[in-house]
Amino acid sequence: MDLIGSMVSLDKSKAILVVEDSTPDYESILRAFKKMGINNPVYRCECGEDALDYLRQTNKYQDAEKAPRPGIVLLDLNLPGLDGRSVLKQIKNDSKLRAIPVIVLTTSTSDKDIEECYNNGANSYMVKPVDWEKFLESMRSLKEFWLQTAVLPNKEAFI
Repeated sequence: MDLIGSMVSLDKSKAILVVEDSTPDYESILRAFKKMGINNPVYRCECGEDALDYLRQTNKYQDAEKAPRPGIVLLDLNLPGLDGRSVLKQIKNDSKLRAIPVIVLTTSTSDKDIEECYNNGANSYMVKPVDWEKFLESMRSLKEFWLQTAVLPNKEAFI
């Protein structure tokens, strides 16, 4: 888990959990966030099991100060161990987690993956562009909708 601790955050309920096993992809997300002025605290889990522990605040994530409930989750589908599809199902089937918006951020353009994710409760499905300028535009769209326009549930909604 990584925390970008030096950034001034908006409301703590708008922390962002990035579930991404690829360090280059994670670093691209952070660079894009910085360029877009996204100053929310960012936390990272590299596998599905770790993400569920984080969200449920179990095992090494029991300290809510170090593992605050995120306002949104950016979820890669292709993870080691428990994949993103299974993580999504578990989040959306858990009464304490289902209100957290999950944005699938993946390289998969498969119609089957897109349909399965929406059927399992994904709030959005974004394909990671390879081109840096297009990736920045995707992150700008994410910022404008999920961090500036959408009203996210407060943390009491998760109790």
